[in-house]
Formats: sequence, structure tokens, C-alpha cells
Amino acid sequence: MAQHVHGLEDYPRPSVAVDTAVLTVAEGALCVMLLRETGKDPWRLPGTFVHPGERLVDAATRALREKAGVSSIHPRQLHVFDAPDRDDRGWVMSVAHYDVLPAASLASDRVRLVPVAELPPLVYDHAEIVAFAVDAVRGAYRGSPDPSHLLEEPFTMRGLRRLHEAVLGRRLLPDTFRRAMLSGLAATGELFAEGRGRPAELYRRA
Repeated sequence: MAQHVHGLEDYPRPSVAVDTAVLTVAEGALCVMLLRETGKDPWRLPGTFVHPGERLVDAATRALREKAGVSSIHPRQLHVFDAPDRDDRGWVMSVAHYDVLPAASLASDRVRLVPVAELPPLVYDHAEIVAFAVDAVRGAYRGSPDPSHLLEEPFTMRGLRRLHEAVLGRRLLPDTFRRAMLSGLAATGELFAEGRGRPAELYRRA
């Protein structure tokens, strides 16, 4: 008896979606960009289903442009969320992405910047996606001076520390922070007067 050769049509397949957590720092706090379709809908991350022949990153970029009004973004893959019951509409697998952008580039009347410590109820497992993105970004900021380029150059060590404190969600000892960051910075040789104290040295990312 000839052995049956299975084709793709013999296997049930989930729908594939992308959801993107866009993080920023606003008003001294690490925030995530959220949206909702109407005032009665729950908040969510920008996302969409992947079209036939479309790459994941292109789907994520399309959703951000069409639903959030955000362009000039480069989403990076974060994690695959594949719990069979994660979406009440059916079997939907989400390939989550993330990016970090200055708050000024996220100005849109379609979205809201919400501190990650004060998330409202989100649809599906979007709160878990935010948590994964926060961990990824905080990991990058623990060892490098502003890797996402949220600060305009040049900047003071104090300004850099305040940014890192906002991202990490905790206070940092000035001297310890300075020693940890200096190897990744280049002094400009210029000074900036902050308040009544002595002028502060200005730096760029090395």
C-alpha cells in the first residue's frame, strides 16, 4: 500500500499576527504607546494580521503607520506568543516586536503614552508583551549610555542619569553611574551651566 504523503493542507494552521510595543520616556517615566478603536474599547498595542506574501516586519510597520500614525520606525522581533487560547477570536499566534523612540516622534491623536507602571487593562496578552519589551530595553540600558538615542547630543552626565533612572524605574548613585558610563562616552570639551552650580561637562555617545 502506498504511503500517504501529507501536504500543508492536511495540517490546521493558526492565523499569524504581529503586535508592537513602542516604548519611550515621557515626563520622567518609561511609557508604552497604546491605542483603541473607540472610547469604549480596551487599550491595545498596534497590531495586525500578516497578509499573504508579507514579511513580519513589514506587517508590523504597516500596522504602526495605518493604525497609530507612526512612521520612521524599525521594529525588532521580541518573542512569539503562541498560547492556543490567547485570542478569543480563534487560534492566533502573535510575533511580538518592539522599538524605542523619542516621545516627540510619537505625537499622534490616535495614541496615548502610558507609564508602564500604570498600565490599564489591555486586550489578550498585550500586558505580557509590554513586560517582555520593558525587560529587553532595561537590559540594554543597564550596560550602555542611551543605546536607543533618546537624548539629543550633546548631553550632561546628569541628564543621562535621569534618562536611565526613568528607563530603569529606580534611582542611581551619581558616582557609580558615572564610572559605569564613561567608557561609552566621548567628552566634547564644552561646558553647560545648570542652575547655580559649576558648569557641567557635555558628552556624546562614543
